[in-house]
Amino acid sequence: MNQQLEAVQKLGKDGFDATVKAFEVASAGTNAIVVETTDYAKKSFEQSASTFEKLVGVKSLDKAIEVQTDYVKSAYEGFVAQSAKTRELYAKLAQDSFAPFTALYSTAQSTFASAKPAARTK
Repeated sequence: MNQQLEAVQKLGKDGFDATVKAFEVASAGTNAIVVETTDYAKKSFEQSASTFEKLVGVKSLDKAIEVQTDYVKSAYEGFVAQSAKTRELYAKLAQDSFAPFTALYSTAQSTFASAKPAARTK
């Protein structure tokens, strides 16, 4: 009985430690996502400003359409690449945040599996 109580106490402490670790990982992962998104927004704004400057200096409609078409293609490709990068960061964040709990679950399962009473026979 005393061993089971000690196991439960250890499991509680391990659960708290896993929660703290998960919050640390989530904080770092969220920070990485924010930095990546901020960088993308800055690059996107710079690209838009550059395109606007090009459009102001254009003297023909054909050249304006060409500049705008190049901008749209580039913006789309950048958005798709950024979306893939962000998706990977979110997937890593989820995986890393749940890792401490997965280890805790395995430990708890192995600790208490041996404590199960024998099945009753009829």
